[in-house]
Amino acid sequence: MEVGPSGARIRPLGGNRAGEVRFGRFLHNPNVTPEEMIATAATHTASLVEGRHVLAIQDTTTLRDDGDQNSLNLHVMIAVDARDGAMLGPVHAEFLRHEGGKKRDCGKRPFEEKESFRWLAATREAAKLAEAGAERITVVADRECDIYDEFALRPAETDLVIRVRHDRLLADGRWLFDRPRGLPELGRETISLPAAPGRPARDAVFALRACPVTLKRPMRNRAAEAAKLPPKVHLTLVEAREIRPPRNVTPAHWLLLTTHPVTSFNDARKITRIYRTRWTIEQVNRTMKTEGFRIEASRLADGGPFENLAAAVLIAAVQVMQLVGDRDGTAGRPLEDVFDPTDQPALEAICATLEGNTARQKNPHKRGSLAYGTWVCARLAGWTGYYGKPGPVVILRGLLLFKAMRHGCALGRLIRSKPKRCHLNGRGNRE
Repeated sequence: MEVGPSGARIRPLGGNRAGEVRFGRFLHNPNVTPEEMIATAATHTASLVEGRHVLAIQDTTTLRDDGDQNSLNLHVMIAVDARDGAMLGPVHAEFLRHEGGKKRDCGKRPFEEKESFRWLAATREAAKLAEAGAERITVVADRECDIYDEFALRPAETDLVIRVRHDRLLADGRWLFDRPRGLPELGRETISLPAAPGRPARDAVFALRACPVTLKRPMRNRAAEAAKLPPKVHLTLVEAREIRPPRNVTPAHWLLLTTHPVTSFNDARKITRIYRTRWTIEQVNRTMKTEGFRIEASRLADGGPFENLAAAVLIAAVQVMQLVGDRDGTAGRPLEDVFDPTDQPALEAICATLEGNTARQKNPHKRGSLAYGTWVCARLAGWTGYYGKPGPVVILRGLLLFKAMRHGCALGRLIRSKPKRCHLNGRGNRE
């Protein structure tokens, strides 16, 4: 957290030469592992899920790529509260090294040895949240996770909402992409689509349809591998198709496969809302990389040091998104989710200097809440409270400013607490 947009580099993290050496030794220590960092963070996440419907959102992001089919990727799963969108924390993360040429043998290797196994591995980690008291667990993923093994081998404790990538053969002989044709509309909803490369943000009207489908087991090169899978899987297909898009704009079209039952318009809306929360993990990746900690610019060596730093950055990026997730105060999360309890007096003192005379210029959130701290960070970064909502980059900048101010206060107290020394001047008088 201490370096933010200046980049996650050893020198600023260390503070001085001695700190740089200490931090470098920490990252190179063989006893320091990203697996243990993530496991510790996941344990904290598990402590927050009791009684909640948890959305376990997973995605893969590239950290390094040499442009020649060799890359280092990070597969991440985060937990989000389905009711209020509050970020609960990381659930699972693993590093994947992609080396060119592996796809040639993809059809001959067992599923457990393929890179695509990461989706099912993360889903199995999500299932463990049931032991921590989660009321329901729904795994959410984009098109890369459209894998028959994911549907067939998911733990019973988990549900799925996955965007369709493949036009699959169904048990009745029809094809998946043809199923929505002729289905009656369940209803229409307006969805705010975020900006994307080459596409400005806009409000789009979607027509929703749904029907049950039965996927047929796909052919496999190895009979033994196919035998591990059931011959068919029963799911529900939800289609969200944009109607009347702007001129010269490709209409948005989502096909979603889910284990949730969908029999009404409200059920279909619930599925599209769950799928849209996937944007949260995109924001985490964005905060880790160019718009935030710039982890991809680090020059640390692979094979340990870089992975350790990346794991630490992931945890910090999740904390930023926890602040973003409760900026409206709807989640009602406590300050301790991100801040140290001793930070509260400093937050309140700084807040008093930021508030104005009008109601819009006052911090509307309860003291001791995470939303209270988010408001202070956003205002420190220049957010006025009048235009839009502060995003992760703004909140990160404000958080760093708060930490710098808190550090300065701590130094001031240290200086004041040191006893003054007396000595004799050249004339023998005490000073």
